[in-house]
Amino acid sequence: MKLIVQIPAFNEEGTLAKTISEIPRTVAGVDKVEILVIDDGSTDKTVDVAKAAGADHILRMPTNVGLAGAFTAGIEASLQKSADIIVNTDADNQYCAADIPKLIAPILNREAQIVVGARPISEIESFSPIKKVFQRLGSWVVRKASGTQIPDAPSGFRAYSKSAAARLYVINPYTYTLETIIQAGRKRIPMTSVPIRVNPVTRPSRLFRSMREYIFRSSGTIIRISIVYAPLRFFFTLAALFALPGLVAIARFLVHYAAGDGSGNIQSLVLASALLAMATVLCAVGILADLIAANRHLLEDIRAREMLRYSDMPKD
Repeated sequence: MKLIVQIPAFNEEGTLAKTISEIPRTVAGVDKVEILVIDDGSTDKTVDVAKAAGADHILRMPTNVGLAGAFTAGIEASLQKSADIIVNTDADNQYCAADIPKLIAPILNREAQIVVGARPISEIESFSPIKKVFQRLGSWVVRKASGTQIPDAPSGFRAYSKSAAARLYVINPYTYTLETIIQAGRKRIPMTSVPIRVNPVTRPSRLFRSMREYIFRSSGTIIRISIVYAPLRFFFTLAALFALPGLVAIARFLVHYAAGDGSGNIQSLVLASALLAMATVLCAVGILADLIAANRHLLEDIRAREMLRYSDMPKD
């Protein structure tokens, strides 16, 4: 049983050494613990620090691909290195690495395939009251969109089983946190959460420059992934929003027509025709999107099988 702890890092020379040093090298239920640092196009001494701190593997991205891209590359690299469990943590040492045994316990006990570390949001002094509110609100929206019960959706301290990691693929360019939960929920991958501790803040977040940007991008991610994984429901809901007023407009016209006043309400018929035509178009788009989604599911299954097959092959 091999555990690989992956650390996406971009210009983290100041905190990476401490992050690596606190990762336990002996974990109950695991035969081997390795550390993979994904250098996301750093321009400082991140790579040198990673080597000096004892990272077992360093994956260097040719350019800065962003957190989501680095996360995905790390997952693929970990599977290629025959990881049975993959833990993702941040390079700024936000999460308490001593909680890794607790994080992977549900996977070892076959209770879940994905485990998300739940931070004590209300106790984190660096979070402003408004940020705490939006953290809870965002997690609630993700729970509704994914059909899961994860209390801290933005948490990046996570554990994935080999089979779960192979089935996930991030298309959002900014962050993987919300998307992977919605994906896992839609794919019915068993998922749970455990409480974890956090360390004192070492630097401000560089992923989002403001709370406004965070809300805008997170909302866009949730909507986009909901469309990708439930296109029929999304487009049929939109179609209903157009069709219902159209039917009301037709009913209005028929009532007036039956009363002998149809010629004076022809605009209701024109409006109804336009609304129902739009509803028909949306239904057609929904059916096409659903067919595309079915094809994407097949491609994702093929990709997952290939990754697992390669992961199980003996390495030199």
